[in-house]
Amino acid sequence: MSILDHDSLNAFCRHTHVSVSGTSGGPLDGLSFGLKDIFDVAGHHTGFGSPDWLRTHHAAPRHAWVLEQLLQAGASMVGKTHTEEMAFSLTGENAHYGTPINPAATGRVPGGSSSGSAAAVAGGLVDFAIGSDTGGSVRAPASFCGIYGLRPTHGRISLAGACPLAPIFDTCGWFTRDAALLAQVGEVLLQSPVVASSGAVRVLLATDAFAQATPEGAAALAPAVQQVTQLLGDAEPVVLSDKGLPAWFDVFRVLQYHDIWETHREWVQRVQPHFGPQVATRFAAVAKTTMSEVTWASAQREGIRARLDALLAGNTVLLMPTAPAIAPLLQLPPQETVAVRERALALLCVAGLGGLPQLSLPLASRDGCPIGLSLVAARGRDEWLLALARQLEASADSSPRGTN
Repeated sequence: MSILDHDSLNAFCRHTHVSVSGTSGGPLDGLSFGLKDIFDVAGHHTGFGSPDWLRTHHAAPRHAWVLEQLLQAGASMVGKTHTEEMAFSLTGENAHYGTPINPAATGRVPGGSSSGSAAAVAGGLVDFAIGSDTGGSVRAPASFCGIYGLRPTHGRISLAGACPLAPIFDTCGWFTRDAALLAQVGEVLLQSPVVASSGAVRVLLATDAFAQATPEGAAALAPAVQQVTQLLGDAEPVVLSDKGLPAWFDVFRVLQYHDIWETHREWVQRVQPHFGPQVATRFAAVAKTTMSEVTWASAQREGIRARLDALLAGNTVLLMPTAPAIAPLLQLPPQETVAVRERALALLCVAGLGGLPQLSLPLASRDGCPIGLSLVAARGRDEWLLALARQLEASADSSPRGTN
């Protein structure tokens, strides 16, 4: 029996299916995982959510670095998970292969581009799953599907053997249903132990980030903020951007679009791929980014990084909504999808611009649908974030009332 026989969520790829058993005796021995179909498996084709990419690329000569580490740690890959086309979306609605079902929010998107990985974990098909996050493709699906998801510090985890979208922002991330396993996987991929930290924690609450959420989303997150601050200490309000977070998204978009075009221009011009409607619109836009825009955005990013570095020094954790609201409904009109995407990216761009680790916690819900609260820390503090999440989970488990 393969995972495809159990997959009622359309989480796993039929067109690039492959499974690989892990070695025995490692720290992840006996655990199963799904692998986003941007990561190479030796001897097999990587689909990247695009029939034209699949058609025009050879089988991979070796495993992606991430896959190799997980197999050596004892985990077994049961299949490739669906990704949005070219990993360039936040909804997870692939025009060619369909949309994975969000088991936590009926009739709503799972989030992209790591849609299959998030759905597989939320639906209990695997113990954990690997995704990637450029503009929010682990964090948004984690929020929408009610699971844990980590975007690590940019550059912490090797992307050798992974299809790039925009390398200046690309990261490998992962999903679990509990914080303890999130930390276990982290120890393998970060190649560093996750140990409880000592010393007081300074907690910041990004007021402009909560203002970027919908009123309903911000209200739903209030009990989650209280849960975190009861354990870590009172939160100090802070404004991240004096120009507004949408202005930060403008910086992110210019740099991302330029990097995407530099990465994929040759293939797009040579192959003339048949993109789905929304991805085609975005690829038409990336080709129009000018060098004067890039020069401006690069200078703006330096100022943003300095601002974030100053705020997050030491044992500082920033609280902010992962996404503005619960998952959007499936098949929204294109203009509504763009509006949702841009509102979300004004939140999600913060970690990308700063190269920061961000962890989405499944601590809140509204109308029966989940919404995530995020912890953000300084570059390189990935293990510390994982330890905090584990501590929060243990505290909630020991409470007479349990988790929210």
